[in-house]
Amino acid sequence: MTPLVPAGLLLWYWLWYGLLPMRWQNSRLAGPDVALQRACRGAARGRWEPAAQLFEDAGQDWERRSLYAQRLGYLAARKSDRWLKAWQKARPGDPDSALVVARTKVLYAWKLRGKALAQYTSRSRFERFHRELSAAQDHIEQACALSPDDPSPLVAEIWRALGLGYRNREMLALWSEITTRAPHHFEAHMSALQYWTAKWRGSKKLAREFAEKAAASAPPGSLLAALPLIAWYENHAEEVGDTGFRSPQVREMVDTALADAALAEPNHPRLPEVRHLLGYFLYRQGRYRAAREQFRQVDGFTDALPWRYSYVGPLYYRAVRTETARKALRERRPR
Repeated sequence: MTPLVPAGLLLWYWLWYGLLPMRWQNSRLAGPDVALQRACRGAARGRWEPAAQLFEDAGQDWERRSLYAQRLGYLAARKSDRWLKAWQKARPGDPDSALVVARTKVLYAWKLRGKALAQYTSRSRFERFHRELSAAQDHIEQACALSPDDPSPLVAEIWRALGLGYRNREMLALWSEITTRAPHHFEAHMSALQYWTAKWRGSKKLAREFAEKAAASAPPGSLLAALPLIAWYENHAEEVGDTGFRSPQVREMVDTALADAALAEPNHPRLPEVRHLLGYFLYRQGRYRAAREQFRQVDGFTDALPWRYSYVGPLYYRAVRTETARKALRERRPR
């Protein structure tokens, strides 16, 4: 058999199951979004109009506005905000550009903070981090004033709460403001869960209770059934091996989240993130066919848990995806 034959079979397998070749991975998004990708390309070229159109089309879809502000804010904080300043100049008092500015300021502060643990972060870096977070408050307040019903600016405030060390009662007051506007907002819950984890301002117990309460009160298809899985991952992923992932309790949580994801709107802006999470848990549980199906729907994108926690996220995803695809061939079909 010539070397070309195995290569041809592998290519056929990738294409048959909708999996992309190894090199094509977008580390800035969790899944495909043509309009958002167009806006990001426009911003990278200094054009603000595609971003403005993106928000106009989103209307009062708070989940989508929050996602768009996060992704465009990341671009402005990490690359160039020239396009954002041009947007503000062209449309002063615009609530959409104000929202992106608020997210950009907070994301820029976290860029200064870096990913290193506290003991490996210099005092001067922390001082700049706290200074930028404090300065972001005015921008968040302005975004809230321009769009009072939108919870998206307050999601940025959660990340100020994390960085500046809000007390629990302050966080609860902020959370009340958010849930009054949008009681089942996915990104808000994801961000608040971080606050309640042991690595930040809470504990394993508080993180678990927050996630379970949110999931129990959420309507079907909200994707919040995935929150207990995220809390479990935050609490235990580094402590347990495959045995922990395969426990009856975790398997039940995965099945519940799978059922909820199946009820979500196909174009829910946060569904790709949940698919990445489910694909990973299914992989760790040895349920390779089911994991492959989740990865197939988001392949080509890697900005989601657990990959975003890794310094080599795209490579980590590729390794897991490739092993999943290979082992799915040998896995027996469920009866």
